[in-house]
Amino acid sequence: MSHFALRDAAIFTVDPSNRVIPRGTLIVQDGRISAVGPSDQLIIPPGIPTIDASGHALLPGLIDAHSHSSLMRGVTENMQLMDWLPYYQLEHRALTEEYAYHSARLCYLEALKSGTTCVMDMYRFMHRCAEAADEIGIRVNLAPYVADEAGKDFFATRAENRALIHSHHGTQNGRIQVWMGLEHLFYCTPDAYREALECQAEYGVGIHTHACEQKEEDDAVSAHFGRRSIAQLDHYGILGERTLLAHCVWLNDDEIKRIADTGTSISHCPISNAKLASGVARVPEMLAAGITVGLGTDGPVCNNNLSLFEEMKFASLIQKATRLDATVLPADQILRMATINGARALGLDERIGSLEVGKQADLLLLDLASPNLTPAELSNSGGNLLWNLVFAAGTQNVAAVWVDGRQLLADGRATRVSEASLLAEAQQQGLALFQQCRDISHLRTSML
Repeated sequence: MSHFALRDAAIFTVDPSNRVIPRGTLIVQDGRISAVGPSDQLIIPPGIPTIDASGHALLPGLIDAHSHSSLMRGVTENMQLMDWLPYYQLEHRALTEEYAYHSARLCYLEALKSGTTCVMDMYRFMHRCAEAADEIGIRVNLAPYVADEAGKDFFATRAENRALIHSHHGTQNGRIQVWMGLEHLFYCTPDAYREALECQAEYGVGIHTHACEQKEEDDAVSAHFGRRSIAQLDHYGILGERTLLAHCVWLNDDEIKRIADTGTSISHCPISNAKLASGVARVPEMLAAGITVGLGTDGPVCNNNLSLFEEMKFASLIQKATRLDATVLPADQILRMATINGARALGLDERIGSLEVGKQADLLLLDLASPNLTPAELSNSGGNLLWNLVFAAGTQNVAAVWVDGRQLLADGRATRVSEASLLAEAQQQGLALFQQCRDISHLRTSML
């Protein structure tokens, strides 16, 4: 594993006290953080390579707590969720292992270049996604898209999910974690929820599913099950500390309290929720109740990009705009949602999510010598730079990224793969997938 030191960076630790070190040094040994503190107080051990990080900000790697790998981007537009879903499902009807592999490679590369070091990915053929993650080097949580209701046989099966746990959970030095992935209440039988709980008890894995994304969806759940979505999930027994719910836009006060009381976490996807006209989640109330809320992109098919910098800014601004309150979701709270909260939602907060001694070195280095981050004034509370990390910084500022102390991005370029070759292959595979989806769509229409 790598041994190195980053010297004289503006360090945002995102530790429990949100400590900021205006001129700090961080030392990595055997892939873990061995020291972090002011440069004038730390002695770098002899023989450890030292990187001059002056003029840079050092943060924990960003964590995407809900995404769907895909080659489909910009092809299902101007649709609300319930109209969008049948078109999105064409991808899964056409999907092959090879498409899934190229989807994951492309998305993991985009995430990495955006400063993201860990992704919760819900997709299919996820043994190939693990292969893609190994090539790129990124940390991933794999939640197969399980659906076992009649007519949903184009998604993953419960048997596939269990097999993936056996073959990949904890592999790649622990960078691969496998979850039970349940698509939705309308897609999964009661047996799927029972098996998810069995696997959770047997293997210690998490459970990931969607809930309360759009009002019409939640109304349909109530009409079908006689319970609202959260109550139905609670009836199945899956709410709890190792369960992560994506979206949760349409929660009432009692549901927020129940999620908080059970220790269930939420992945908030504000850009996707806005793009699909789903609404604005009650994030301030969730946080006030003590719920762990991370940020997710929801993938390129309903977001169009995978930048958590955009997600951070939009998550704050949409709350300010709709509540007419400029004080909600300030920069320090949003930064925690994109880092340590995401880690906690994924059950990884003892390993990653903040820059603390003993944690694995998942690091993000941002170049401050750019018009959008100039001037930068630093203080022990972060100065104007703290606010600009959330409201001004972007992918263009990402200089370097490390996962497990291994440098995966240097000078903004991937170190382990040829970006040109990867993009050329993704272009070819993507266009082929587009055409297959069109062919399936025409076939299905002609059969009606």
